Amino acid sequence: MKPIRTERLILRNWEERDRELFHRINSDERVMEFFPFRRDRATADAKMDEVRAWIDEDGYGFAAAEIAATGECIGFVGLSGTEDIDVLAPGTIEIGWRLAPEFWGKGYVTEASEAWLAFGFETLAVDEIVSFAVADNHRSIAVMKRLGMRADPGADFDHPAVPDSHPHLKRHVMYRLSREDWQARKGWLARAIPGKV
Repeated sequence: MKPIRTERLILRNWEERDRELFHRINSDERVMEFFPFRRDRATADAKMDEVRAWIDEDGYGFAAAEIAATGECIGFVGLSGTEDIDVLAPGTIEIGWRLAPEFWGKGYVTEASEAWLAFGFETLAVDEIVSFAVADNHRSIAVMKRLGMRADPGADFDHPAVPDSHPHLKRHVMYRLSREDWQARKGWLARAIPGKV
């Protein structure tokens, strides 16, 4: 993929130097609070290789987010297909993120997500981008709302990959953003905060 620059970040494919961080965000108890698994180093390395190959092939994915000023990788933000979630319509594109805890609360996810929404609607020309999370994951849901996404309670679902051993993690809430709503919001932001969009 061609790296995407934002005000503070570089969104790029994964590199060898990112392996420790990738493992950490896939094994840290706070980061993975709403997931039924933790990855050891070997499975994290294998997953990073898989994600990197997908990004090479598709030109986008759950890409590394790097602080431009320091070169430090902080986690991932990106777009992905949802073919592995059979309860979602074919062709559904989601936006998702996962950062190391020390980078929470600094606006990085929102900043990177805005860039990825622009990529999805302008470059990929998709009609809609969705996001979903465990119903109790209030931090991620707050980001979805900041991005202008709207709840769709009728589309909430039990995630098929969550085992019965973790019933409290099964129910996921669905948020959606259409291209039309994104364009309208982009226009509003441009008028409200000149030079930001």
